[in-house]
Amino acid sequence: MSEPNSEVHVQLDLVDGAYGIQLSFPQGNRTLLVDEPEPLGRAAGPNASAVLGSAVAACLSASLLFCMRKSHVDVGDIRTDATIAMERNERGRLRISRIKVDLHPVLDQSAEGRLARCADLFEDFCVVTESVRKGIEVEVELDPVFGAERAEPQSLGG
Repeated sequence: MSEPNSEVHVQLDLVDGAYGIQLSFPQGNRTLLVDEPEPLGRAAGPNASAVLGSAVAACLSASLLFCMRKSHVDVGDIRTDATIAMERNERGRLRISRIKVDLHPVLDQSAEGRLARCADLFEDFCVVTESVRKGIEVEVELDPVFGAERAEPQSLGG
């Protein structure tokens, strides 16, 4: 887990000239291709809305697993389903209106009592979910580079 007031850096580079964007995560030496669905993009990867919904679901899954393991509950497996609902706002702009997350841990019958404790706690410890729920300050800076050649993104081998 990251410490309070720490930062994580992600670099994004256009990869196909359309809407494919490679996300590079230097901390884990990994990449992820994000793309818009057709007809705008090529659907070569999930779009940003799916990535946000996935981040919420992954954080909730990890938070539940952490609580269960701290409670000495053997989690045989976990499957999490996330549904990202989209709606148009009053100005006609598409927005994420809801993220529904269904967690399906596979547990031994003896874990039922300890599950109730974790069910009350795990959401509050999910950094991503609680940040999204409360709203996140987004600071945007536009710094154009004129007359320069586009640099090819560095592959991090992920």
